Amino acid sequence: MLKTVFLFLISIWVFFNFKLSYGRIFTFEMHHRFSEPVRNWSNSIGKPSHWPVKDSFEYYAVLAQRDRLFRGRKLSGVNATLSFSDGNSTFKIDSLGFLHYTTVQLGTPGVKFMVALDTGSDLFWVPCECTKCAPTEGTAYASDFELSIYDPKGSSTSKKVTCSSSFCAQRNQCLGTFSNCPYMVSYMSAQTSTSGVLVEDVLHLTTEDGHPESVEAYVTFGCGQVQSGSFLDVAAPNGLFGLGMEKIAVPSILSQEGLTDDSFSMCFGNDGTGRISFGDKGSPDQKETPFNVNPSQPAYNVTVTQIQVGTTLIDGGFTALFDSGTSFTYLVDPTYSNLAMNFHSQVQDSRRPPDSGIPFEYCYDMSPSANSSLIPSMSLTMKGGSHFPVYDPVLVISNQSKVVYCLAIVKSAEVNIIGQHFMTGYRVVFDRERFVLGWKKFDCYDIEETNSAEEESHPVSAPPAVAAGIHNYSTPGSTKDIKTNNKSHTSIA
Repeated sequence: MLKTVFLFLISIWVFFNFKLSYGRIFTFEMHHRFSEPVRNWSNSIGKPSHWPVKDSFEYYAVLAQRDRLFRGRKLSGVNATLSFSDGNSTFKIDSLGFLHYTTVQLGTPGVKFMVALDTGSDLFWVPCECTKCAPTEGTAYASDFELSIYDPKGSSTSKKVTCSSSFCAQRNQCLGTFSNCPYMVSYMSAQTSTSGVLVEDVLHLTTEDGHPESVEAYVTFGCGQVQSGSFLDVAAPNGLFGLGMEKIAVPSILSQEGLTDDSFSMCFGNDGTGRISFGDKGSPDQKETPFNVNPSQPAYNVTVTQIQVGTTLIDGGFTALFDSGTSFTYLVDPTYSNLAMNFHSQVQDSRRPPDSGIPFEYCYDMSPSANSSLIPSMSLTMKGGSHFPVYDPVLVISNQSKVVYCLAIVKSAEVNIIGQHFMTGYRVVFDRERFVLGWKKFDCYDIEETNSAEEESHPVSAPPAVAAGIHNYSTPGSTKDIKTNNKSHTSIA
């Protein structure tokens, strides 16, 4: 009898600990590449760059050029919860190929790394035992921007990953079953790659709730010994944090270890900062649409069925990557032309002649009596019927003599991408368990309780899908007010 009662109590303990662990959310702070902290950091390490004036023609031209060069997606037609212990913010740098960065701590004792967030890849790697890495010398501007080299021998919790590990994808390169597992990853941008060996160590996390708790998660990541291409030119100088769907990606590992649900959210503010939260499944009242299945090119791919522009409804019927790592929205014809012409027909201001210095075709001189209510609104209808209102369909660009606004969409050669500008003002949820994209209007500085462990009734029935990746860029000139006081961020420890 006592044995039965004991086993029953053990079962109850295991059940509740399992449920509690899956209710955790870990959150990191994010910064935009053009944010002030990143500008100061860039100067502090001896890499001063030309920083375009925000909202200027050059500002948007640089972002569009970065989209084309880094994403490599044929755009040349014209990215309680757990968080990083050092914060959930991201930041951007004009010389870097990724939009948002965050600071993580690895090992024992913990060492900080400023890593680029990339939803288009899976592996988390940092510079380590370097044969060819980006320079890290210089005094860091602040603790959030320290640049480090990972030393496996300097961490008491570091372990080598052998070729017998299920994470080892290049066993054919192994010298033996128990030798270190090698890795090599090539990226879309020209001749950019990282290679080295896999290691396991502690990633320091913090719960984001009323009772913060430090969590040490053992993750497998790359000891990046050799970098090439843009990684040597201060792109991801301290490593890259993959957010893809493979089992080696950190979100997958956190879920496999029972620390979080297999889901994360990204929120982007107008000031260049935002939040990424692991384990966040959103809220019952969020809107949703299913991801599309595309095993040959895993991505957070969704279907748009209609687009409303002002008073006109345009049949969509196209698929698009939902990618916060791309600054703007890119559409192919005929969708692009249909949308642009319908927008133009409802604008009352004079259209400007095409300007090769900016990526947008439909730009207008803002009249002195301009009223934002006269600019045509825009909303996307997603598969399943949910609506995604675009809060800022235009970008306001400052000129020396006048103010110009442009339709914030670029004509694409072959691929549709809904970029980060359209996501500003939302918390976007990438639910990899249910294979759905969720969104809700959100102030990135508000802390909202989410019952991620509870089963909720959602309107979308999603098929199995393969998903990967997002990045982000904060919207200048947004009509949404962001509160910057009383910030509450939790991050990796």
